[in-house]
Formats: sequence, structure tokens, C-alpha cells
Amino acid sequence: MKKNLYTQRQSILLDLLRKTRKGAGLRQDDVAERLGRPQSFVSKYESGERRLDILELYDVCEALGLVLSDFVEKLQTILMDNKK
Repeated sequence: MKKNLYTQRQSILLDLLRKTRKGAGLRQDDVAERLGRPQSFVSKYESGERRLDILELYDVCEALGLVLSDFVEKLQTILMDNKK
């Protein structure tokens, strides 16, 4: 399977990350500060320039006030709905 950073599923993930951050009333700067990372880190994963590994996603979810499993469940629901 050819690797592609810009698949439809990746786009859905990025959209969910952005919407979740905005829904929490946070700016990229706010999330970056909570992560102890530069704002560019958040910008890069939200734009798809950079992918998150599972431990980074765990940290992002924590910074957004979420449990990783809840985020993944929401993502899975969206992905399943888009398959229909």
C-alpha cells in the first residue's frame, strides 16, 4: 500500500483535531503551551505537514481535555459514516 499523507481519512482526522481544539475554546498557542512545544508543532500536525504518533496524540488529547479512547471512538464513528 502506497503511503500518502493526504488521504481522505487523514483529512478527517485533521479536521477533527481542529474542530476539537476550537470546540474547547483553545488557540494553537494554548495547546502548544500545554504541550510544552512551539505553536508551529500544532500548526504542522493540524495542516498535515506532520503526522502524530500515538503517544503524541495521547498528549494532544490530554491538552484538549479529552481521553484518547473517546477521541478515537469519535474518529471511528466519523470514518464509518463516511464509508456509507
